[in-house]
Amino acid sequence: MHQSDQDIRNRLLIARLPAMPQILIKLIAHLQADDAGMPELAALIAKDAGMASKILGVANSSAYHRQGKVASLEQSLVSLGTDMIKTLVISESVFQTFNSFPHSGSTDLRAFWKSSLSAAVMARALAKAMAYPHVEEAYLAGLLHNVGRLALLATAPKEYAFNFTARDDAALCAVELRTLQITHAEAGAWLIERWHLDSFLADSVLYHHEPLARLEASHPLIRIVRLAHLLCCHADDAESITQAASLCALDAEVLEELAGSVARQVAQAAQHLGIDLAGADDVATPPAYAPPAVDPVQQRLSDEVRNMVLVSEVGQTFARQEGESSLLEAITRSARILFDFDTAVILLQNPTGHALVGVAAGEHQQRLAGFSIPLAKGGPLAASALECQLAFLKRDMPALGIVEEQLFRILGTDSLVCVPLVSGQRSLGVLIGGVAAWQIPACQKREGFLRAYANQAAMALEAAISARGLARRQLDHVTEEYRAASRRVVHEVNNPLSIIKNYLSVLDHKLEKQEPVSSEMAILNEEIDRVGQLIGGLADLQPAAASGVTDCARVVDDVLRLFRATDFLPPKIEVVTRMQDAPCEVEADAGMLKQILLNLLKNAVEALPDGGRIEVANRGHVNRDRRLYLELCVSDNGAGLAPEVLANLFSPVRSSKDGAHHGLGLSIVHELVARLHGVIGCRSSKSGTSFEILLPIPLPTSAAAALPAPGNTALSS
Repeated sequence: MHQSDQDIRNRLLIARLPAMPQILIKLIAHLQADDAGMPELAALIAKDAGMASKILGVANSSAYHRQGKVASLEQSLVSLGTDMIKTLVISESVFQTFNSFPHSGSTDLRAFWKSSLSAAVMARALAKAMAYPHVEEAYLAGLLHNVGRLALLATAPKEYAFNFTARDDAALCAVELRTLQITHAEAGAWLIERWHLDSFLADSVLYHHEPLARLEASHPLIRIVRLAHLLCCHADDAESITQAASLCALDAEVLEELAGSVARQVAQAAQHLGIDLAGADDVATPPAYAPPAVDPVQQRLSDEVRNMVLVSEVGQTFARQEGESSLLEAITRSARILFDFDTAVILLQNPTGHALVGVAAGEHQQRLAGFSIPLAKGGPLAASALECQLAFLKRDMPALGIVEEQLFRILGTDSLVCVPLVSGQRSLGVLIGGVAAWQIPACQKREGFLRAYANQAAMALEAAISARGLARRQLDHVTEEYRAASRRVVHEVNNPLSIIKNYLSVLDHKLEKQEPVSSEMAILNEEIDRVGQLIGGLADLQPAAASGVTDCARVVDDVLRLFRATDFLPPKIEVVTRMQDAPCEVEADAGMLKQILLNLLKNAVEALPDGGRIEVANRGHVNRDRRLYLELCVSDNGAGLAPEVLANLFSPVRSSKDGAHHGLGLSIVHELVARLHGVIGCRSSKSGTSFEILLPIPLPTSAAAALPAPGNTALSS
């Protein structure tokens, strides 16, 4: 892209060209509905005072003369009819929007609007003749097809002032490309695309100078606008008109009939809209034109359109802020610029909703940090927040309380504008602007703008508060995960530490007798390594399942050797194993399986305070959900578990045992079995308790690929 091209497009971006009025967007959608009723239409138009005044004025004009004046808006709509309403609403919105372009006040736009009105009326007539379903869309497209010329005039007045009055043809587009690197068709389409309409409107503007040969398969709206432009701006180009008419499947007789009625309809529309087209074909040079006096109603509509654009822009600015603090700064800074506040502060409701508190944003942050207004105590500020109503306060008002007087002193002003920040039905707080007393009437006239601005600020603020709450919940969740991981590690580390402690005692005894200690040293090294692995796992909240093939008989022997060589296994408890009568290989990490068995055997020992029998058995293979497992069972003949204990067996609950981390053992066992893609269940009765573990067995690759993923459902008790 050339530098000049970048320059003109950047200037288009920062020129603050208006957005499509929301009233027009809603009305177009409403008028397209098959069931558009007059009461609903009246309610929608009534929201725009300027538009309502225009409708009432036309309905009471000589063209729609009635014996008595039409008093209500709904009666006016019935008198005018749907087609005229469409024309008035679309045209008035477009004229007021684009007449607010920069430099439009010093330029005679009569010829431009006459051409645009003619193209709009012609496009609507063509759409009806072609049975195009959205005739009001065609009217709008014709009205806007040359709006790019206004955009270029507003953006580059020095470069484009002469070209604005030039004939609208391909030669003009070539000059625009040479001087600005963009045509008015491209500029108009760019502007309309900012409105995000679900329509081919922008395309019809973009291609209204396109060679006709390229438009044969184009959308009907594009062909309609191209033909309307030729008929209204190039009536002498018979060849092009004939070719364009054939693209629309219209013959010359139809075109002649349509052309005869366009001039009359354009004049009628201009009269109703209050647009003076006299002398539009003999336009003086721009400096010789003196703009007419501004109609107060039109000025109000223009102000409303400008306000909507500003509110839309500040809403986008708020959305770009990162963090609540930046957003609050942006809100106070923008409010000072837009409403001429000397200073601005924000008070937000505290989490309990009982008070307004100062926030660290804007000016006077230190003094506002401890500022608080109880909502229950009343007062104008509290009422503004609770009732979601604007309040205009002066220092000499009799009903002011101490908190209001404090704010006057903090802000150093004699009047306050209190704007509630309301999102939906929820009041978040109050934006307070400090102004001089003489500014209050002007602020009161801009009450609608203040509300719209506050709504944008409140929506952005609520989103920021929600994001802050989500971040806090996520942090709390991670903190709780680390806390649970820490408890789990502390619990598990106790096992190898106890083994190490006991083996050190055995080691001391053997060294005293000068007996060999190599096996004990090997066990100590293994347990020290296991402590390191457990502590290292603290940083891994979701550890991956370890893999490998393990001989569970060997692991059982290692665990029982640890128990028998230390004080873990009292002499009055008998341990029986049945491991050698079936295959013992499983897909499991040996260290994790060792942790599982250590916890289960410790529980079994604790369940037999008066002695008893523990059995560790390999019960062979089990087919569960088309997957082969080895069943390993650890059982005791103790008193059994109570039903309420059995119901929460694998949950991390507080145990009746001594110690801060008791009650975690079986939840850890359940987690370890799940990580091994195994299944654990428990059966318990008065004759004892049995823990049954299913561990997947290793299979050939071809067989494993055909099997479903292992589940982790506990065995039924």
